[in-house]
Amino acid sequence: MGSSMFDRIITFLKELPSGEAGRQKSLGADDPRVAVAALMYHVMDADGVRHDAEWERMKELLAEAYDLSGEALDRLVAAGGAADDAAVDLYSFTSVLKRHLDETARIEFVGLMWEIVFADGELHELEDHTIWRIAELIGVDRRERVLQRQKAQAQAPGATGKSMED
Repeated sequence: MGSSMFDRIITFLKELPSGEAGRQKSLGADDPRVAVAALMYHVMDADGVRHDAEWERMKELLAEAYDLSGEALDRLVAAGGAADDAAVDLYSFTSVLKRHLDETARIEFVGLMWEIVFADGELHELEDHTIWRIAELIGVDRRERVLQRQKAQAQAPGATGKSMED
């Protein structure tokens, strides 16, 4: 993953509202930060290959964006990992984002998902499907989804793999 993408992810994470959980410092599934971590985790894992480097970098991003360390960071990471256990969980996270993010932020989130997917230079069918589902659930329409994908793809020269929407 390029550093400019990481900067964008950090900025995006910092701008996320913290939901009700912001006041309690606890990280519930209704916290948009947890929802975003969970969905990023899910997308990174979609191709069945968990790249430790990707996940370590993800942790660094979350730590940097939210000024978290130690147990608090582990809790956020664990909450993100929990989403990976059951695909049926996607809705609980996407519904949080739909509630807390405006349309522009939701579209930007879909763009970030595409960038994460293209970071390894290949779009895998399962990743494509996962982003399609997330976008549908957070109310980002097909046109925006395709535009965001094309933008991310253009930034990843030589990237392979076709979207089912091509």
